[in-house]
Amino acid sequence: MTPTDKTARSQTESLSFEFDLHHPPEKVWRALTDPVLLKEWLLPVVDLKLELGAAFTFNAQPQPGWDGVVNCRFLEIEAHRKLSCRWVVGDIDTVVTFTLTPTASGTRLSLVQSGFRPDQKQNLGGARYGWKMMGGKLVDLLARLP
Repeated sequence: MTPTDKTARSQTESLSFEFDLHHPPEKVWRALTDPVLLKEWLLPVVDLKLELGAAFTFNAQPQPGWDGVVNCRFLEIEAHRKLSCRWVVGDIDTVVTFTLTPTASGTRLSLVQSGFRPDQKQNLGGARYGWKMMGGKLVDLLARLP
């Protein structure tokens, strides 16, 4: 199963994906908030405290034009329902929001990254590629978790 890209092709300021997962919200929430699990599907995380306003960072391998650091801060936390954080990479300042909705077969996970500027089309494309790849890793991880 891969994420469904719900982003309108004309959209330039946000991305939207949906995952229909055959896992309960509690298990999906764990994958979104446990540092050990985040490292497996997203990126290694430093100083993660699941508290409103708490700052933390993701550290990736540096690449040309990027030091590999994503600076984040929690904006909204509703356990097993919603997780939103500011996501800053260089001059790209966006908000990433995960919304979990229980379904008859598990959880619908909605992922929205918003706040791209019109001059950041290339970054939006890179983020689209990244979320598709990482979303696939999330699906694989959830299948392996008890």
